[in-house]
Amino acid sequence: MSEHHPEPDLHDDSGLLPRVDEHDEAPTYVAGGARRARKKRGRGASGCLAVLVALGVVAGLLYFGVTAGLDKIKEQFADPEDYPGPGTGSVTFEVASGDNGSAICRNLESEGVVASVDACVSAVNGNPESGSIQVGFYELQQEMASADAVARLVDPANLLTSRVTVREGLRLTEIVDALAEGTEFPARAYQRALRNPAALGLPEEAGGNAEGYLFPATYDIGPDDKPVDILKRMVDRWKQAAEDADLQGAAERLGYTTHELMTIASLIEAEGRGDDMPKISRVIYNRLEGPGDKGGTNGKLQIDATVAYGLGLSPGSTELTREQLDTPTPYNTRLNVVGLPPGPIEAPGDAAIKAAVEPADGPWYYYVTVDLATGETRFYEDYDGFLDGQAQYKEYCETSDRC
Repeated sequence: MSEHHPEPDLHDDSGLLPRVDEHDEAPTYVAGGARRARKKRGRGASGCLAVLVALGVVAGLLYFGVTAGLDKIKEQFADPEDYPGPGTGSVTFEVASGDNGSAICRNLESEGVVASVDACVSAVNGNPESGSIQVGFYELQQEMASADAVARLVDPANLLTSRVTVREGLRLTEIVDALAEGTEFPARAYQRALRNPAALGLPEEAGGNAEGYLFPATYDIGPDDKPVDILKRMVDRWKQAAEDADLQGAAERLGYTTHELMTIASLIEAEGRGDDMPKISRVIYNRLEGPGDKGGTNGKLQIDATVAYGLGLSPGSTELTREQLDTPTPYNTRLNVVGLPPGPIEAPGDAAIKAAVEPADGPWYYYVTVDLATGETRFYEDYDGFLDGQAQYKEYCETSDRC
């Protein structure tokens, strides 16, 4: 006789099904002994979230990478930064000697005139007149369109500078007059500046006298330049010429001071021209160094240009009178001066300085310019030859109004 077991109550705490809390992850037993595992809801949600976050990071990186790449491409193909213009304010801008288009554009950018060098260079390349930009000062504006700035520079009418040409052979007084005429400053302003040789940068051997040390050239005078600035620029240009000619090296080689070589250069400038300058230079050295018994002059230069300078006569004066030749001054190299005068008598240029440091080879002690119109000069070894030259000169003067 079989036993009958009543079916357990699934809701009875005494049955086979243990009591499980709703958050408990333990296995659940059911009728019939079947076993099933409950899904772990928390672990599944965390895994999905991690995957989503990873995908989001990848997507973000791709976005920023693509965006940066597109920006880079845009930068390469986009027009360079430029101001729309027309500009504001006022800028005094200088185009210096030797500046090319790139240098000009870099300076324009640094002065705030243009927005970028690239835009400016494009404007320079696009303007067919850009090769004619002249050295000098221009009044521009800040934040100009590059094309407008370049257009302003190519027009010489916009130059603010005064241009003064100081030619070779001018004396200091004549240079002052030329500067006064070419600028807004009177001669007395330059004379006042000359009293401060240290501010001009004059070499010590000049002894405070700028004669011969204001180099003859063409100068652009800026709107802010003062007399001291202009004179200093001329001295600086002389220093460049002296360096180019290796004046210091020549002085050591020839046995003279640089001041003496500048004095010789000024005499060459006064007495010669062109291809004759190295020969004039040799005559001067021969007279200074040659013995008197071999056609020399016993150390006397006997150059009329120095006599005229000492008397304050205009350079290129006609033949001096006996009274003038007999007037004693520190520059009278005929009467009482043996050797060189105290200093230069005018401004020598590059050719005269070169002739002073590189005299020609030759035995000459005398020379005579026999044609004042052409400058034809003849050279002689002795005094008899000089007398022949003098006769030719007098014959020339009989038919010429140049004497």
